[in-house]
Amino acid sequence: MRRIFGPLLLMLLGFWSACAPAHEMTIAELELRESVKGEFLWVWASSERPVADEVSVQWPDACRVDEALVHCGEAGLRGTLKVAGFGNSFSAAMVKVYWLNGQSRVYTLTSAQPQVELFGSAEDQRGASELARAYTLLGVEHILSGYDHLAFVLALLFLVGFNKRLLLTITAFTVAHSLTLALSALGSLTLRPPPVEATIALSIMLVAGEALHQGMTLSKRSPAMVAFLFGLIHGLGFAGALKEIGLPQNHLAIGLLTFNAGVELGQLLVVATAFGIYRVVSQYQRFTAARTPALYAIGSVAAYWSVSRTVGMLMQG
Repeated sequence: MRRIFGPLLLMLLGFWSACAPAHEMTIAELELRESVKGEFLWVWASSERPVADEVSVQWPDACRVDEALVHCGEAGLRGTLKVAGFGNSFSAAMVKVYWLNGQSRVYTLTSAQPQVELFGSAEDQRGASELARAYTLLGVEHILSGYDHLAFVLALLFLVGFNKRLLLTITAFTVAHSLTLALSALGSLTLRPPPVEATIALSIMLVAGEALHQGMTLSKRSPAMVAFLFGLIHGLGFAGALKEIGLPQNHLAIGLLTFNAGVELGQLLVVATAFGIYRVVSQYQRFTAARTPALYAIGSVAAYWSVSRTVGMLMQG
């Protein structure tokens, strides 16, 4: 068993480090601008990747489309608009519609919610609930595909254990990252992403090291304080993802609150899953023995992230 444990651990580290950037989210932007009544100029906004090669649009039935214009007639842009092609280079699409009267709406579509109902103008507010669902799903998607954030939560679980203090610790982490997420998303707090990402990796390594320590350290005495301080940094990481997605100006609060709610739902799902696994395997003696190699695996991957992100930051200047 010991002969194969080393290679398996190395494979795990390689796989996890390769997946490290997988939580970065790229958004395709489709702009529709009404030029005359019922007729819209349409274009994919600038992107590092050719959007039209991977993402396709299914227009409302009443609309006729050519290379540059969408002709919808007197009824206007009304009906179901669907975007397909998510999952490869793009995780979501923002559809920005500008009408002749100066009004505008932004719709966010994902693989889980790939279509939206359009009602001919920006005056119909039924799109708010659709936007709330989309941003909630984007929040869940981000935390579940954000391997560094998940690694930090797992390290916290090893540090605290499943006891009464865990609730306070997770709450402190939630309050902290919600605070900096909101401040950064609203423009009150701005930091460059590279230092934030490097510090997030360092936070995972430090918490994993504290969990491995045999003595009663400061982190073990006050895990909620540690979770709060590092949660401030993780919130800036969440804000970086939200900045890439973008917030609709006419529903700013809804987008911000529901994205954060999605992050919390995903986080609770991870904790609940971990607790379920713990209840099943804690009765086996080998589970206790696996704690140390698991923490070494988390800490080693975090060390790799920390070094690679710091080097990348220095090379960027």
